[in-house]
Amino acid sequence: MQEREVLDWAEFGVAGRELAQQVVDDGYRPEIILGIARGGLPVAGLIAYALAVKSCFILNVEYYTGVDERLDAPVVLPPILNLDEARGARVLITDDVADTGHTLALVRDLCDGKVAETRVAVLYEKPRSVVRSHYVWRRTDRWIEFPWSSQPALVEAPTRYQAAATSKT
Repeated sequence: MQEREVLDWAEFGVAGRELAQQVVDDGYRPEIILGIARGGLPVAGLIAYALAVKSCFILNVEYYTGVDERLDAPVVLPPILNLDEARGARVLITDDVADTGHTLALVRDLCDGKVAETRVAVLYEKPRSVVRSHYVWRRTDRWIEFPWSSQPALVEAPTRYQAAATSKT
């Protein structure tokens, strides 16, 4: 079994504040926090509070289907984010991890030409990521157990908004 990086809720609070402090120290002042669902949602909330940003957007992207198991490419799930309202804004894209970086690249590309500027903040970044995040709390090459996803779901996942591509795995 692969050695794992384990993040608990207490350390998440510290990590998120330290990540937000990097943004502050860099002088970047986002007007919108864009959290990549699902893992980026806790990160987005913590950073939004730390940076006093009230405009939070969510983009639902499916890529991972299990531990080190993923679709061929990330898939945007409905409802689709309308970036027209974000034109000209400075956006901070947040996620829990830049593993392959393909999800972050997809989201960044969706924002290109629609917002003034995007930067990326992640708790963890892996060496293989195709996206180099602007703000990173920790770098690792291990699988990460996050407090929000380390326990199994209590119920079966609803199928209404599951990616059609899920059946390809």
